[in-house]
Parts: sequence; C-alpha cells; structure tokens
Amino acid sequence: MLGELAVGRMQGGCVLLGLLCCLVAGVGSYTPWDLSWTARGDPSAWTWGAEAHSRAVAGSHPVDVQCQEAQLVVTVHRDLFGTGRLINAADLTLGPAACKHSSLNAAQNTVTFAAGLHECGSVVQVTPDALIYRTLINYDPSPASNPVIIRTNPAVIPIECHYPRRENVSSNAIRPTWSPFNSALSAEERLVFSLRLMSDDWSTERPFTGFQLGDILNIQAEVSTESHVPLRLFVDSCVAALSPDGDSSPHYAIIDFNGCLVDGRVDDTSSAFITPRPREDVLRFRIDVFRFAGDTRNLIYITCHLKVTPADQGPDPQNKACSFNKARNTWVPVEGSRDVCSCCETGNCEPSVLPRRLSPMDRWHGRRFRRDDGKEVAADVVIGPVLLSVDLGAMGQQQEDGDGAEVTVSSVEMGLLCVAMAVALAAVGVAVGIACKGCTRISAAA
Repeated sequence: MLGELAVGRMQGGCVLLGLLCCLVAGVGSYTPWDLSWTARGDPSAWTWGAEAHSRAVAGSHPVDVQCQEAQLVVTVHRDLFGTGRLINAADLTLGPAACKHSSLNAAQNTVTFAAGLHECGSVVQVTPDALIYRTLINYDPSPASNPVIIRTNPAVIPIECHYPRRENVSSNAIRPTWSPFNSALSAEERLVFSLRLMSDDWSTERPFTGFQLGDILNIQAEVSTESHVPLRLFVDSCVAALSPDGDSSPHYAIIDFNGCLVDGRVDDTSSAFITPRPREDVLRFRIDVFRFAGDTRNLIYITCHLKVTPADQGPDPQNKACSFNKARNTWVPVEGSRDVCSCCETGNCEPSVLPRRLSPMDRWHGRRFRRDDGKEVAADVVIGPVLLSVDLGAMGQQQEDGDGAEVTVSSVEMGLLCVAMAVALAAVGVAVGIACKGCTRISAAA
C-alpha cells in the first residue's frame, strides 16, 4: 500500500511537472512585440481603434492618433509596453523617413508627433470610398552601456487614417495637397491605379499586419476606368524595399522585364499570376512572404509600375503577365500566346530600338506618370508597410550569462527537454514503486 501511494504521488508530481514545463515553453514562445494598432480618421468624427494584440501595452490606448484635415498627430506614452519602465523619447520616430517628435510632456510622460499627411514617408491608398494614409511609429532602442548584451527589442506600430472620398478626391472635406499620389495616381481621364492586399479567397481586403514567413501575399492590382473606354491592366514591374522609395537599398525585384514574375522562377517559391482575370482592368498575383536579412523591423514596401492598354490590343513582349510553371519548366502568360513570354528567360523584353536593356531602377527614374503616344497610361503604386510577426519561439530567446555572452535556447527544445525529464522521473517512480512492492512482500513473508 505504501509503495502504491508513493508511486501515485510520484506519477502525479511528474504529470504536474510535465504540464508546468509545457506552460513554460508556451510562455517562452509568446512575444509582446507583435503589436498592431490602427487609427482610423474621418473628417467629421475622429475615431481610434486598438487591435487585440495590444494586450502587452500599458493602459487601453498607449498610442493616440488624431487624423486631422491636413495632418496627423500621434501621441505615444513612454510606458509603451506596460512594464513601468519609460522608453527614451529619442528612440521613437515617425514613418520611414524617421521624423523626430515635435513635443514632449514631462508631466504625462508622452511624446507627440505632428506631420502632414504626405510627410515622413507616409503611403496613401485610394479605394472607391476612401483615402487611406498609412505610416508607422518606429521604436529603435539605443544600445545598452555594454554593447554585447541586448535588453530591449525594437518594435513597429502601424498607423492608419481613413478619409471618405465623398465623390471626388478634391472635395472640400479634404485638402487636395497631393500631386502626384505616393501610392496611386489619377490620370486625366480619371483613371485611378491601386494595389490592394486581399484575403485568401480574394473577397475582402486584409490587414497589413500578422504575416509570417511561409505565408502568402495576395495582391490585387486594378484601375478604375469610370467612363473610359475598356482597358486591360498590366503590372510592368514590382520591387520590394524597406521604404516607399523603390530606389532605396536593399531592394528585391518581384516582377521585371515588362510583366515577368521573376520571383516565381526561384526554386523555393510559388509566386504566380492568378488566371483567369476577374476583369480586364484587374490583375491578381500571389507572392511568398519574405523579409530582408538584417532588418530588425520585419517590414517591406512593394512598389509596382502599373499600366493599361486598350482592351482590344493583344498582349506583346512589352505588355504581358507571365508566370513560371515549374512543372513544365516554361513561362506561361495569363492571356495570349506563349511567345510573348519567351523574353522572360533571356531578360531582354525591351523594344529593339533601345540601345540597351535598362534595369528596373533605371526604367522607373522620373516615371511617376507616363503617357506613350496616347496609347498607354501608367503610374507607380506603393503598398505597405507589410509587417511580419516576430516569433521568438522560432528565433530563440537570448539570455545573459555571467561573462556577458549570449546563450540561445529554443522554447521548443526547452519543452522537449522538460517532457523528457518528466518521462524519466515517471520511469524512476515506477521502478521505486516496484521495488517497494517487492520489499513489502519480503517483509510479509518474513
């Protein structure tokens, strides 16, 4: 009886230990840096919304945003993460241009940024009903006094302001201070080019946050033709970068050579155009999520050059949408003959009259808006910032040892180690129980 009680108690303790270890591993994989706040602006009623991921932040609204008529005002509480430790105001900046704060409030421990809607590298998206301005708050902590250790991770907080178009982008409700648009452009015939980040079934737009490596970006390019003659839309080029400026470094070509989705040519990707088109003025494509090596902010901007041709004009090497089919080892067009994609492999799709093939950066220089002999209208469009969630469970947690070095222990490894220890202790408990039973029997026989 005593042996059975000992076994039961030891097995129960081992089960509790295993559950505790699993809990520790789960906590180790949780990251408080997956932050997603959104400010939505309306000229008649400014509203503020916070996503569920803000649970790690002190107070209900650690970041307050006012979307005013011609500027946005962002107020950040210095106890940003609810730890009671105030962050350094100099470590906060606004937008890809890293604009500095405009004022400090020592009594309330807040930092305030005030900037025009088109300042600090903000991006504007035009939808049928609204103008959406996107920017972000960057938190880049200063290095510790000892450079070999890290006490705080950087963070990025996305900000959005939504303004109703009210029939016309030049309505009195919103001052027309943009020309041309950073991320969309309206041509003389009221053509509005746009890029939209869509859900898996392409039915609705999705947020720009929460992506992880291995996910898919569904991007929809479209042009609002209104009363224009029927047009066919093409994505001439797309380049990813760390800012809305496609000329910045580093950058990565996704679509090149007048409509070749070159990212799909890489062995470990599934990037491709979606066929068939839903409409002639819409073109969809998907790309595998990636990030730039060494980028602590885990974000990307994608700048695409969109253009239209008359819908009755057939595709050609300069106006096409081609994906690489790995199963057939060949380039396949969304429409038209395969001959239009033959130049994707050689990388020479420019007209023969050009003396040389220009790089994507050269072709874009000074080409925010273009008309070619009355036949083609084009514009550069930016989508972003697209933010990736940081998974500390996959990255491993950094701990400081006595010499200031770093010891990296994955939470998954920690969990497996705890389970192994629990199983080993359970086996020991069973062995002890059997031994105790043997001792009991011998005593009884004696």
